[in-house]
Amino acid sequence: MYARRRHRYFAMMGVCIGLFVLAWSVVRLWSVPAAVGMCVLAMIIPPVAAVVANRRGPDDRWWDDPSGDPQSDEWWDELDGKKRPRG
Repeated sequence: MYARRRHRYFAMMGVCIGLFVLAWSVVRLWSVPAAVGMCVLAMIIPPVAAVVANRRGPDDRWWDDPSGDPQSDEWWDELDGKKRPRG
């Protein structure tokens, strides 16, 4: 899962850099407004890429990683339904 998110992030950032480079090296020769529009689009991509890279999937278990305290971990496992209740 992590590798897939990382690949998507780098692909989106590559597109962002590509848009900037194409906008000001090629497109500006024909249309400056189109080049500015491409830069505006490229400006939106980095925040979206960060959201994509940090989004957790349903199989990612980051919220219930063991804390190191066995009693606390056992209590949380019981609440999450991973273990049967004590008693």
